[in-house]
This record gives sequence, C-alpha cells and structure tokens, in this order.
Amino acid sequence: MSNFCREVVTLQLGHYSNFVGTHWWNLQDASLSYDSDSPLGEIQSDVVFREGQTLGGHVTYTPRLIAMDLKGSLQTLRREGCLYETRNETRNDPTTFTWEGNIMLHEESPSSKNSFLQDLDKLEKGEILSEADFDSGSQPQCSAGAETVNSRLERIHKAYSLEGSVRVWSDFLRIHLHPRTISVIHQYNHDGEAHRLEAFGQGEALLQGSVLEDLEDRLHFFVEECDYLQGFQVLCDLANGFAGLGSKVTEMLQDSYGGRGILTWGLAPISHPDSTPMKDLYHLLNSALGTVHMANHSSFFCPLTLRGGLGRRPSSHVAFPHLTYDPSLWYHSSSILALALDSLTLPYRMRNNCVPMWQMAEALAVSGRKVVAAYGSVPFPMMQGSTLPDALSYCTDAPPWKPLSACSELGDRRCYGQLVTLKGLEGQSLVSSLAPGTQPPTPLHSLYSGEDVLASYISSFYPVTPLSLQLVSTPSKLTPPFPQIFSQSLGAQGLLQSQSLPPGALAPAVSSAPVLTSLQSGPALGPWLSDLHRGASTLDVRRAAPSFLSQGPELADYQEALEQLRILARCYRDDSGNAPRSSSSSEDDDDG
Repeated sequence: MSNFCREVVTLQLGHYSNFVGTHWWNLQDASLSYDSDSPLGEIQSDVVFREGQTLGGHVTYTPRLIAMDLKGSLQTLRREGCLYETRNETRNDPTTFTWEGNIMLHEESPSSKNSFLQDLDKLEKGEILSEADFDSGSQPQCSAGAETVNSRLERIHKAYSLEGSVRVWSDFLRIHLHPRTISVIHQYNHDGEAHRLEAFGQGEALLQGSVLEDLEDRLHFFVEECDYLQGFQVLCDLANGFAGLGSKVTEMLQDSYGGRGILTWGLAPISHPDSTPMKDLYHLLNSALGTVHMANHSSFFCPLTLRGGLGRRPSSHVAFPHLTYDPSLWYHSSSILALALDSLTLPYRMRNNCVPMWQMAEALAVSGRKVVAAYGSVPFPMMQGSTLPDALSYCTDAPPWKPLSACSELGDRRCYGQLVTLKGLEGQSLVSSLAPGTQPPTPLHSLYSGEDVLASYISSFYPVTPLSLQLVSTPSKLTPPFPQIFSQSLGAQGLLQSQSLPPGALAPAVSSAPVLTSLQSGPALGPWLSDLHRGASTLDVRRAAPSFLSQGPELADYQEALEQLRILARCYRDDSGNAPRSSSSSEDDDDG
C-alpha cells in the first residue's frame, strides 16, 4: 500500500447506474492483488476501496460506496451484505423477540440465484468446482495457500450465459459490500405501475427527512475515515426521477464539501422496458433538467449513453467494430460503459502521475463550460504482434473512438480541452521495431516513447487543443461474469488476430481488452445542448405532461432551468463564430 492516497467516495443513484457501477466494481475487484509479496501496481486501489475488519477480526476490503435504489431492486442481495453478521440477524438469538406470546412466522421464498451466483457461493465456502469449469492450461497466479476467489474466477472458462437470467444488477455482483453501502428508497417501487420514481420533481422532493438523514449518516461514515479525500464520483440515472435526486445530492455535496472534486456521470440506457410516448417525454424532460442542475453543482458533468441521442427520436445506437452486443440488454450496454469508465476514471486513481479530480475539472471545465463529452474505442483495434505506431497508422482519417455521450464530434475537431487515456497494452510494443537505417513509414514510427507516439497522433487531429494524456499498461481483466460480447476476430487479450479461425472452431474467451478513451470540452457540445433545450422547450409541459410538475419543480423554476440550459449551450459556441449551429441556435439569437 502507498503511504499517500487521495481517497474517493462513490455514489450510485438509480438502477441503470447500479448496472454500470456493478460492472465497474467487478472490473476493479478482478484487478486486486491479495499477495503481499507482489509489486505495487500502476493503479492505486485504495483510492476507491477501504480496508475494514469484521467483529470476528477478519480483514475486509470493500468499496467506499453508497448505492441508492428502489424497493424491490435487490432480489437475492441482502441490504446489509454478509460480511458483518450481527447477533440480531441470528434467528435463534433470544434477544430477537421480546414478545412472550405465540409467534406466527411468515417467510417469503427467496429469489433463485443464477448459475454464476451459485458458483460464487461455492467458491466463497471453499468448495471446489468441477475441473471442467477451469482452464486446464492456466495456472494459479499465486501459491495454493494464497489462492483467492479472484484467482479462481480468473481461471474459469465456463461460459455463463446470463443474458436470460439477469433481472437486476445484483444478479452479476461478484464483490462484498459494506453494510452502510446499500440504501433502499421505500417510497417508490422498482417494478409495477404504481408508485414509480418517474419525474424529476419526485426525486428532488426525496432528499429530506429520513432519506436525507440516512444519506448524511452514510456519507459521514465513509468521509471521516479518509485522510486525503479528493472528492466524489457520482453515477446517476439521467432519464428518470433519480435525475432530481442526483441534482439535490450534488448540491448537498457542493455545500458540505466545498473544494472537493465532484465528477458526475449521467447514465442513460439505450432503451427502457415497457416504454410509451409519455414515458419517452418524461425521459427527455428529466434529462434536460438533470443536465443543467447536476452541471451547476458538479466540477464537471458527463452524460454516458450508447443511445443515438437523449431526445424522443434518437438515431441508431452506437455500434463498435469488434463488439456484438444486444442493445436491448442493460447487462450488455452497461458493461461497455463500465469498461470505458474504467479508463475515463484512471487519471485520479493512478499511483504515480496522478491527475487529481480538481485538476481534471480545471483542464476540461474551461470558462464555466462544465458539461463534457466522452468518446471511446472499446476495444482499441491493435493487431497481435504489431506496434502502437502500426495500429494508429491504420486510423488516419479519424481517431478510432465512438461517441459515449450521444455527442458527435465536429468535422474540424476543435476543443477547449481534452484528456486522453490508453489502457491495457501490457506486453505490446509501444514504439516501432524497425531495423537501424530503415526509413520510417510514418512520422509515428520515428518516435521513441509510447507517450510521444500517442500525443503526436492525437495532436494531428487537434493541433491547437490543450492535451492531457495517460498511457497505462495494466489491462482491464474481463473475468466472469463480464459478458462475452466480442467478435471472433479477437484473441484472449482483446487484440486482433492475423488469421481467421478454422471453420467450426470456437474463438477463445476474451480475458482482457485495451481501451482508448477521450474526455472533451468543445464546440460540439453546443448543438447537443441546444437540441436538448429545444426538445424540452418547444412543448407546453402543462398540456403535454400535466402530471410531470405535480410534485415540483414550480413552473417558474422549470422555465428558469430551461433558460439556464439555453445559456449553457451558447457558452460552447466557438469564439470564431464558425461553429455549426443547430436549428435552435437561430431561435436563441432572436431571444438574445
């Protein structure tokens, strides 16, 4: 462990945010090393994990996390977790009941566990799975006495097909949580038609009374044990009532922990189950209000979605050349966003050359432009046995990334600030291996470090943009239950194979993947924000959705928020006046 660690507290607000968060924490857990003799890694896990101890004296390592969701969303997961048993949880404890009369006990049948959770239980109990479930060619990474659940999961090659059995995020959670992590909101239901958290105002109204006291208590617990708290990473549903709750939570963090970083990620799935035109309208309004309010109260706000847009009629979902995912499955789309988020959050989790949250925000949120856009290449297309200059020289027309914020780049690619991270090329050559005296085929092949190669490549598209760059060799380990959504052109390390598979041969399971991501602030966000403003402002909410404002905000506050969104969009116009403009831009000029 490092002597100095800038801790981060994570908050996950809403069901899809917990889907993404569960995949993200599974990725972090897969990379943990419990071997005290192993060298320290590039990524400092203590930034987001905390060390604790059970009543029995066992050392625990759990996320520094608060996860909020609705009644009925946990299924097989106990709210208190199972690491810290208490006497009152034991049914035969005489202190459980004080009533001396007859007691009738009604028990609800527990939810059934899928195959992965059943195997995880066996591993936790020390039971040995069938030899057929393990890769016979792999060896434990540590001695038999030090082998952990992690190391066993890493060697499993069993194909878990969870696509039909994942109902909630806890169906693929592989880590233990602290008893103070899960906060269930009992006022609203996860399933059914009644008592749903659908509108922004419902979420805003939640953060008071017992809900507020409970959140403050959990925050104080995690914050007070931090020595050098650098801030909070907030994952919040953007399209439902959690957008209102997230707006109040970020406002509270801003008021209570001034000077700390608050990096907020607004999550939206590609599609919603049982959607209707009215629900689609609610999703749009929640997204508009959530964007402007959470941006106001955060160091920066970044929407994350694979939808073609946040409006009611988005274009087709984002497609990746080497992924074959089902856009209707939250289990699939959330895994891609989590893999990208693993790279996007790396700068403030590094052991060396760390870029703290405040510094990231200072570089990206230029002149009050606190909405940023994310882009990602998942996986980064590199041929097995080639070099980084080779891989980049195949992408001369445009960077290989795709939009992760439903915000397409402009043709001239102007930016106010950019942070690029390339993760996972461990064991690959980052510079050219040409023989002495050989003419380099491209300028990239003449450079002598991976950082110089990547910086030169990015600068060729963004010649005047301030650039911060991170090159991290450690890959993201894709152990079960990460879905196998990769094309057959990839090998086990997520690299492209030069030879196609023979007919009938099965592609190897992808166990790691390189990822390239970019966080940008630039004129491209202007049309995106203007379109979001136009979609919400061109209708009379009192007629189109009369119940949307029933629990707040007041009509005047709603209109003021839309005006703030319009002004925010204008902040992203290029000073040169050449930025492409959406159809609402001319309307903005008339209003100005």
